Amino acid sequence: MVTERFTSCVSGCVQTVSTLIVSTSRFRKCLIVLLVMSACSLQELEFIEKYEEILERRSELLEEMKRRREQLKIQKKKQVEEAEAAHKRNMALLQGLQKIEDRLRGRQLPHPDLLALETRYWNSVEESVPAWENFLLGKGPHPTDSPRQLPRRTKQKPSTAQDKGLPPLPKPRTSR
Repeated sequence: MVTERFTSCVSGCVQTVSTLIVSTSRFRKCLIVLLVMSACSLQELEFIEKYEEILERRSELLEEMKRRREQLKIQKKKQVEEAEAAHKRNMALLQGLQKIEDRLRGRQLPHPDLLALETRYWNSVEESVPAWENFLLGKGPHPTDSPRQLPRRTKQKPSTAQDKGLPPLPKPRTSR
């Protein structure tokens, strides 16, 4: 970029000198630029090139940031839509549960005998929890296994058909 300016200025100066145009101000400006550019060191030209590279990289990064921002906007919009859909589903479920709860409240209580039976059952469960706790945690024997176990019944022999109340099997026929 700077080198292009320099070459255009130099070519302009050459044209000015060769055509001997009356305008000496342009010629003076070109000579000044020529002297300044020749005074520029190689390091300054490298700095200028680095600066141009930095500007180019900056523009690339800005474009990348714009694309990423657009992606994030799309993603956020999708999340909002999903959240709204989930909210609608949850509201529908809550309304359904509310209707079920209202119907259950409208029913009469079970028969008093049934309530008494249920209460006794839960009381017995609460009383037997300490006995079963070690077994359920895998730390002890089954609560019904006691040192004085009742003797087990001996297995009975399979009975015949007559013992079961079935008719006897037919006898094989002899040929006549």
